[in-house]
Amino acid sequence: MNDLKLIRLAADTIRLLSADAIQKAKSGHPGMPMGCADFAIALWQNHFRHNPKNPSWLGRDRFVLSAGHGSMLLYSLLHLYEYGLSMDDIRNFRQWGSRTPGHPEYGQTPGVEVTTGPLGSGLASAVGMSIAQKHFASVTGLDKTDLLNSRIWVIAGDGCMMEGTTHEACSLAGTLKLDNLICFYDSNHISIEGDTNLAFTENVAMRYEAYGWRVLLCRDANDPEQVEDILQQAEKTDGRPTLIIGKTRIGYGAPTKEGKASSHGEPLGEEELKGAKKFFGFDPEKSFYVPDEVYAMTHRKVEELVQDAAVWDAAYQQFIEKNPEKARLISAMLAKPVPENLDDQLLHAVTVDKPQATRAASGAVLQKLSEEMPSLLGGSADLGPSNKTLIKASDSFSAENRAGRNLHFGVRELGMSMIANGMALYGTALPYCSTFCVFSDYMKPGIRLAALMGIPVIYVFTHDSFYVGEDGPTHEPVEQLLMLRSIPGLTVIRPADAYETARAWAYAVRANRPVALILTRQDVPCVTAEKSSAGLSRGAYVIQDEPDFEAILIASGSEVSLALGAAEELRKHGRKIRVVSMPSWEIFDQQSSEYRESVLPKKCIKRISIEAACTFGWCRYTGDAGLNIGLDHFGASAPYKVLAEKFGYTVPAVTEKVLSYLD
Repeated sequence: MNDLKLIRLAADTIRLLSADAIQKAKSGHPGMPMGCADFAIALWQNHFRHNPKNPSWLGRDRFVLSAGHGSMLLYSLLHLYEYGLSMDDIRNFRQWGSRTPGHPEYGQTPGVEVTTGPLGSGLASAVGMSIAQKHFASVTGLDKTDLLNSRIWVIAGDGCMMEGTTHEACSLAGTLKLDNLICFYDSNHISIEGDTNLAFTENVAMRYEAYGWRVLLCRDANDPEQVEDILQQAEKTDGRPTLIIGKTRIGYGAPTKEGKASSHGEPLGEEELKGAKKFFGFDPEKSFYVPDEVYAMTHRKVEELVQDAAVWDAAYQQFIEKNPEKARLISAMLAKPVPENLDDQLLHAVTVDKPQATRAASGAVLQKLSEEMPSLLGGSADLGPSNKTLIKASDSFSAENRAGRNLHFGVRELGMSMIANGMALYGTALPYCSTFCVFSDYMKPGIRLAALMGIPVIYVFTHDSFYVGEDGPTHEPVEQLLMLRSIPGLTVIRPADAYETARAWAYAVRANRPVALILTRQDVPCVTAEKSSAGLSRGAYVIQDEPDFEAILIASGSEVSLALGAAEELRKHGRKIRVVSMPSWEIFDQQSSEYRESVLPKKCIKRISIEAACTFGWCRYTGDAGLNIGLDHFGASAPYKVLAEKFGYTVPAVTEKVLSYLD
């Protein structure tokens, strides 16, 4: 244990290093790092298990800065603990191409476990990390050792407590008794607009106790002695997740801005910064200064951490050698290999000799996948029986059973999306999560973060169109497909039938990035057959053709069979038609120009898109001269076959529209 005087000096160093970087950048949030530095340095110096020389070390604790606007706090720690961030990196805070962006970004900065910034998202994702760790330890037997008793540490702020995603995720964390999760709540009562009493007067301690959390209070989290005491208490688990409410002073040490909103989201200013340096006994004319004794302290700690990691590695290797079956499972969950013949296995799992909803085909595929890929686990926002996302051969993950692979997220779509991100980031799980397609709206922030980080999360969105029927317009997606397609880095696949559904899952588990599967409620015929083999992997392909075609019908999902029916009728009128199934815009756009031309040749300008969703965006494939058949209005409540007739989604109606267009 280090003496409190040296810990205080290190905390003051972090405060001023953070403030210097923000002042140089002329933007940022100095108040939070200045207020939380005492807790952060005590945690990293005395309690946080990590290996700066191997940031992805399996035995590490995770540190999540949910209050991501305070990123300079994390960057200062990463610099001091030798994660490869140089002082030049600190000086380049928020600049083009730097490794110190305005908010922590996963994959850009070593030691950053998750992209944070949208408040609450980090804490919600930490719940996912906690779940993944508990599951991995249980199924591998590592929970019977001391090898995987690591913790998920979080620093969150008032804004995180206000956001709904933390309510959703932390409620579930309490239900699941995730006692490896410890969150420090930086309770400084200041937001950008002023005192939090303007909009936030609830008793957070009582709320978290109601969730099933243990709540500890640190009355002065700028007192190193109190901080150390509370950390020692937090490490002694009582079987519940822990919330430390730390009373801090935002902008601690700033002569006129301490405790004020003016220190929250803007640089202190040159004179105020000099005043803070004087307050802490630093030379006001020096910037980006770290005392030698602070560097020496953190360097000694790094050496200890590396040695401790080596001891852990040796014990872990012993476990691997003594438990070959568990070793194979650990390897499979970490590497997530895909069997070479997976496509054939998945095709054999689905029913193709009669019409079937693609959600049902997806459920059959999931059963087979779960046998082949032990890393696959997930669930639904209380819609498992409808989404067909329950793994039948497995139990439910719970406080009593950590080995279960079926997660029950409850009616918590936003929290579910963030939790899935944390599961993926932990590194041992390939998570999937599910709800009705229309409720993907609730999940947009989490999906966007998954795409931004480029992490493998599979979204199973069922009930994909007005064919939901009787539930009416609130449950019938219209614009959601476009919303999902608009997210950079997300691959959206809307399969036409059981064949394409099997191929879509095979694509998703190989993708190593987020994929959304858009699936029907209603039965659809199997129409793509073996053409789906290479076709889906290229995003669009010709499923029916004739020489010298004059028009191309392009459809996705349930409308592929509709397009085929219309093509048959059009030929009776002497029209020559090509039919294209386009399950994924994103995959098709990645193909070579030669392949895209072979499917949609430029010489054919008569193109018709057919999709039970809004038409916006289809002109990129149909062109200015094209016809887009879609739903540019909300749905209605009626049996789906009635809606199909009323909305013009029948073979006669589509045929008539196309004939009129061609004429």
